[in-house]
Amino acid sequence: MPDRPERFLAPDRCYEADTCEPLRAAAAAGRVELAALAHGTYPGKRLPGPTLTEVRTIGYWDAPRDQTWGLPWHRNEGIELTYLARGRLAFAVGAATYRLSRGALTVARPWQRHRVGNPHVGASRLHWLILDVGVRRPNQNWRWPGWMVMTPADLGLLTRLLRHCEQPVWRGDAEIERCFEKLGEAVAGDENGSSVSRLKLYINELFMCVRELLQRQEPKLDVSLSSSQRTVQLFLDSLPEQVTAEWTLERMAGQCGLGRSRFTHYCRELTNMRPLEYLTHCRLRVAEKLLTSEGAKSVTDVALASGFSSSQYFATVFRKQYGCAPREYRAGRGTPGSKPQCHGPHP
Repeated sequence: MPDRPERFLAPDRCYEADTCEPLRAAAAAGRVELAALAHGTYPGKRLPGPTLTEVRTIGYWDAPRDQTWGLPWHRNEGIELTYLARGRLAFAVGAATYRLSRGALTVARPWQRHRVGNPHVGASRLHWLILDVGVRRPNQNWRWPGWMVMTPADLGLLTRLLRHCEQPVWRGDAEIERCFEKLGEAVAGDENGSSVSRLKLYINELFMCVRELLQRQEPKLDVSLSSSQRTVQLFLDSLPEQVTAEWTLERMAGQCGLGRSRFTHYCRELTNMRPLEYLTHCRLRVAEKLLTSEGAKSVTDVALASGFSSSQYFATVFRKQYGCAPREYRAGRGTPGSKPQCHGPHP
């Protein structure tokens, strides 16, 4: 398999498949956990030799906090499925933009222009699969791998649903979630192709579940959540305006009428952070705005106004997140025309 991107010949130009360089760099820097198996130029461990050549890349990332990178507008040679297991994520296809929440399933057709992040990726755990169906020129028929076990009728229906549906975002169900979880476990545990049989089995199961989902759902994004999730989401959305309150895990859970464990569960699903981690995240965002917008405030005043108990603790967590002290941040980014001295969040 050549180590160069695949190409698509459109009537007006030639496109190359994306290589996910921002993700590769973030994983190398330790900002995200990356577990992936791939062919060609995609990041991850190599699938051996001619094994599963149609699977261009399969895996997941786990970003424990907001990132300073994203996947800008790009195209891939295969049908791309992603599933957001935790957190929230910006996603765009063509002129449509979406704010994905936990359980969102996205479908991008071969060579369809799309973007992940706006411009950066948020704290999230995202699973994906890009399966090459042989499309290199307009109007070519899709060619599914020979190891797909669906009947010709089922594959034909699946092809029509994926190829002709303009709806890129769906609400995944429990079956699809289980498929991606099993695929993630197989990828993470693979040693030189040891999970190939399981990957074939689970990919078949995944596409069967996708076919059933598309058949029974309307082609629009369903953002409905359970009442408990909705309550937690509303609380988390309001937290940036309440950062100076003396929050504890018990008090946060009590605001939502939930026990600590259940509240923590929903918080992780919605933000990919534990409750007190997310509280610190909100306080840092408030502090960042105050440092650049209210120059008359001292660093101590900013710390207290952001909910931190002391300027020393504030400086410690701020440096860990932004790579420099609050005063350096203000000097670098708060003064018009000055040169930034920080280089974004650190892992």
